Amino acid sequence: MEKKATFIIPAYNEADNLRVLLPEWIKYCKENDSSLVVINDGSKDETKELLEALLPSSMLKVIHHKVNRGYGAALKTGVKAAETEIIITIDADGQHDITEVKKLLKEFIENDADMVIGSRKYLKRENLYRSIGKFIIHRLIKILFVTTIADINSGLKIFKGELGKKYVHICPNSMAFSDIFVLTFINQGNLVLESPITVYDRLSGRSTISTRTAFDTVWEILNIAMFFNPLKVFMPSIIIFISVGLLWGIPIMFSGRGLSVGASFLILIGIIFLFLALIAEQVSLIIKSKLE
Repeated sequence: MEKKATFIIPAYNEADNLRVLLPEWIKYCKENDSSLVVINDGSKDETKELLEALLPSSMLKVIHHKVNRGYGAALKTGVKAAETEIIITIDADGQHDITEVKKLLKEFIENDADMVIGSRKYLKRENLYRSIGKFIIHRLIKILFVTTIADINSGLKIFKGELGKKYVHICPNSMAFSDIFVLTFINQGNLVLESPITVYDRLSGRSTISTRTAFDTVWEILNIAMFFNPLKVFMPSIIIFISVGLLWGIPIMFSGRGLSVGASFLILIGIIFLFLALIAEQVSLIIKSKLE
């Protein structure tokens, strides 16, 4: 069942957590002929010194970013550095357990999946503020994409390295990376599965997720929707402008008062949006062909 895999851990100011977690993960990698890549994303604490103290190691590879580039940028660096057919991403805060990884890896191999996500959908409810934000993001994804995946931004993912290397280039450097990475796999027709996992509270430190993270995620979801299906994004506006223009203009025209300037303007905007959507669709097809 076991195959060679690379574990990727992005870390920003996680020295206290890594001090506890790394010995366990390094031991696992030694026992299962796997490797571990830790990306120090410009940490200001003792993360760099802690990682350097563990080198040299045949199981561990450490990459330092001179400045903080973002969660997504750290994962991109890790994916590009991986040399195995299977890549596994985990968070540095201690919420993921080795037994859960073994379970997901078994499902990944048995189902010949392209990606398996550790789903946190069965966890107890979070605070109301964060729950509302997640609900809005999930509803937006349901509207713009065809997917049944519930926990699209989980940090625990197992995926094929070849596909990961191909797709990371169109993903953002921010926390929105997780969502966009999964949506890219789905929209390229890959088999993406999810399996419930148990996660634990952060060992120490504070999460960097904020309201700004939510707005950035929404923006990136709209961007990737434009990339994969621009007609679906443009179509509501096209229908609204043309429909309102016709409903406004037809009664005026039949009453013998000629064409309404306002109605004609709305119809013209709808037609312009339609042509923009068609152009965007052609550009999307050209770019997507390069991902295949």
